[in-house]
Amino acid sequence: MPSFDSPSSRAHGRAQSHGGRAQPHRPSQPDGGRHELGQNFLVDRRIVAEIVELARTSRHPIVELGPGGGALTRPLAELGRPLTAVELDRSRVARLRRELGPHVEVVHADLLRWALPRHPHLVVANLPFHVTTAALRHLLDSPGWERAVLLTQWEVARRRCGVGGASMLTVQWAPWYRFRLRRRVPASAFRPVPSVDGGLFTIERRERPLVELRERRGYQRFVGEAFQGRGAGFAQRLASATAATGGTGMTPSAANAWLRRRGIPASTPPGRLAPDDWAALWDASRGRG
Repeated sequence: MPSFDSPSSRAHGRAQSHGGRAQPHRPSQPDGGRHELGQNFLVDRRIVAEIVELARTSRHPIVELGPGGGALTRPLAELGRPLTAVELDRSRVARLRRELGPHVEVVHADLLRWALPRHPHLVVANLPFHVTTAALRHLLDSPGWERAVLLTQWEVARRRCGVGGASMLTVQWAPWYRFRLRRRVPASAFRPVPSVDGGLFTIERRERPLVELRERRGYQRFVGEAFQGRGAGFAQRLASATAATGGTGMTPSAANAWLRRRGIPASTPPGRLAPDDWAALWDASRGRG
């Protein structure tokens, strides 16, 4: 099984369907989310403390996406670093500004549209389940941040970190980021209680990318074709992906030979390859190895 942490939140959100089940309507409470904003707020103090400890290991300013009622915002503010909280719910923005004072910047904005700072910073987020994929794409495509501590639904956290096979999204971004699963978070840790457990994981930007940033678009299309393209087997899909992205270095027979040299069975699902395997595949498809 590949490890995506080595080289070889539900808070606010837009009311649109990106996966996850709708929660039963409950009145808005200080520790509970609003159904129309896709909110499930974290109420387990042990999980809050664990997230804060993960944030403590970074010395960068903090950006919290979706603070909701402030369960994470308050202890994060106690770390004594610049803190910006981005919240969609106007009433909660007003409340957080009153309670936290001027030393915490509370921004009224949609986390899917808000531009993250370009300077180095740490991201902390209890992401709304129904916007998880869109939020992750926005985050991974944003410059500046060095590390992210994220709480999502368990299945997303597990797949992002390559447990049981990585998702296509993770493989597409693994040359530039390390993904590490931290723990499973029971549904009882949230209010309202969702129908699925959560998962806590971290993402770190690699100091030395496995693929040049200028080749990102081509590499990501290559991975997409290898995961979803036509072909009777993985080698055939790799050859098709090579051709679709303008490469010339990998015919079906060459792909099979490459897999044999790496000790990878031809029947291996794409999500089981390690990040350095994918980087080497990309190089081979360009005729570089």
